[in-house]
Amino acid sequence: MTFRQTETIAVAAAKASFSAATAYRIEQDPRLPSAKAEPRERRRPDPLSDIFGHGVRRTLERRIRAWRALHGAESEVVFRQTHEPGRTGLSDFTDMGAFAITIGGVALDHRLYHFRLVYSGFEHAHVVLGGESFVALAEGLQNALWALGGALFEHRSDSLSAAFRNLDRDAREDLTRRYDDLCAHYGMTPTRNNKGVAHDNGSIESSHGHLKRAIKDALLMRGGADFADLPAYRHFIDEIVSRHNARNRSRIDAERAQLKALPDRRTSDYEEVGVRVTTSGGFTLRKVFYSVPSRLIGHRLRVRLYDDRLDVFIGGTPLMTLPRGRAHPSGKHAQIVNYRHVIHALRKKPMALLNLVYRDQLFPREAFRRTFDALLERLPERQACRIMVDLLALAHERACEAELAEALGDGLRADDLPDMTALRARFTPDPAKMPTVVVTLAPLQSYETLLDDSQIGDAA
Repeated sequence: MTFRQTETIAVAAAKASFSAATAYRIEQDPRLPSAKAEPRERRRPDPLSDIFGHGVRRTLERRIRAWRALHGAESEVVFRQTHEPGRTGLSDFTDMGAFAITIGGVALDHRLYHFRLVYSGFEHAHVVLGGESFVALAEGLQNALWALGGALFEHRSDSLSAAFRNLDRDAREDLTRRYDDLCAHYGMTPTRNNKGVAHDNGSIESSHGHLKRAIKDALLMRGGADFADLPAYRHFIDEIVSRHNARNRSRIDAERAQLKALPDRRTSDYEEVGVRVTTSGGFTLRKVFYSVPSRLIGHRLRVRLYDDRLDVFIGGTPLMTLPRGRAHPSGKHAQIVNYRHVIHALRKKPMALLNLVYRDQLFPREAFRRTFDALLERLPERQACRIMVDLLALAHERACEAELAEALGDGLRADDLPDMTALRARFTPDPAKMPTVVVTLAPLQSYETLLDDSQIGDAA
């Protein structure tokens, strides 16, 4: 409108950087869009219009408020507490779904276990892959106590309702007993806040918001929420918490002097269950199938169930560590499969790959799965399965999984199918590069010099 005072409509519109049509419309009605909006009126007649006139609503609200102050029900009172150093620590879980964290481009369904000292504000956060559970609480709490360097007189948590969900009475009593034993191991008194009363745990509930805001700011500074692997993400969380603790260093050091000594060792932060390996080459635990070497078929194994892994034992002998899987939210079973466990059997029956229940989980990398899809599109099923099994066997026998996946990706981009002869030649060790190892054996008589005459006589 300033340009319009001295210029024509077309020139004023050009100088204002909008079209002439917009300028003509403004010329006809110069009101702002907000001024043009008509207020919404009632769609039905007001049945109380004859009783309450204009301005009566606020009068009525004030009268009701005054009546409640004189005759209403008693309200809940929040009792502010005096906190002593070294006395109370708080535990809680907080959901992290709003941050859309990904690991290698795959969404990470997780939450944080959050621990905080009431007096000094010392914090510890631990990435939990499953839901709220005793295992997650036990691992996170013990990590916090050992990082702190001492134990407290009292540990407070929520009612553990999420951990109790879907458990029968005996399981709930067992969970309560294990929680009490955990606290007793560190000489702490276990307490719980009242169910549904958030301010009973307010010293940590409010800290959730502070921690999440710090994480959000750090992700913005980082430029993304995708991490190479889970350890990298856990290191990212640890750095944020460490910076917060550094700001409270003096109060934390003062509180450390009041802490109780830690026991000689940690207590168990896992569940132990027994499983039997079936003829499918694995076992099922919590609606998840885990593959193991086929030589274990028929054996009964002991499994220590952690939040993020399974430690597998036969008797007292440790066998392996497997990543922990979880069933789908719909209740459908999931699979954690290592192709190395079954590749020897697949070579004998390659057509089993076609309709294998855990076929997609069998492929160690995305390039292998895409290659099998391409083989099925362009070759007969039997030939496609044979080539795919040979590729998996090559990756296993030559220990070239990553390099082979890269070669398969190059072939897919060039729209070429795998050439097994060329791939075998490419990943066959070069004899010229193999080191020559010469072992010189010492004569047996030289060992007699290590013994004196009396020992030789005793040996005889």
